[in-house]
Amino acid sequence: MISQLTIFLQNKEGRLASACRALGDAGVNMRSLCIADTRDFGVVRIICDTPRKACDHLVEEGFRATLVPVIAVKVGDRPGGLASLLELLDEKGMNVEYGYCFSYQEGEDAIDVLKISDEAVELVLKDAGYQLLDPADLYVED
Repeated sequence: MISQLTIFLQNKEGRLASACRALGDAGVNMRSLCIADTRDFGVVRIICDTPRKACDHLVEEGFRATLVPVIAVKVGDRPGGLASLLELLDEKGMNVEYGYCFSYQEGEDAIDVLKISDEAVELVLKDAGYQLLDPADLYVED
């Protein structure tokens, strides 16, 4: 499992920019950012280089932030790569609460970040030949 920074923001102009500026001022480098919104608020999910430092700094700055354990799995950067992963999870009866993907360079593996409550997910994916990323693969363990 890795730590995902989650920020709860009012759905108001400038709030996302303020949160990103606070992270930048703290020297935090974001690897990925995903936003889900409703009429009144947004949930911002970030993979960054120093998640604990980022969370602590945002809380000090008055933001509602927390760290959430998620899995990060390498998947071939090709059509159907994510579908194969999701089909395996479906066959095993594992529900994906949410997910998003990112990649570093074209032609390399994509990184799929998934929130799955079933504790057996890591073993299932490893047994199927998927490579799960450790915190050290993505960020400084702070």
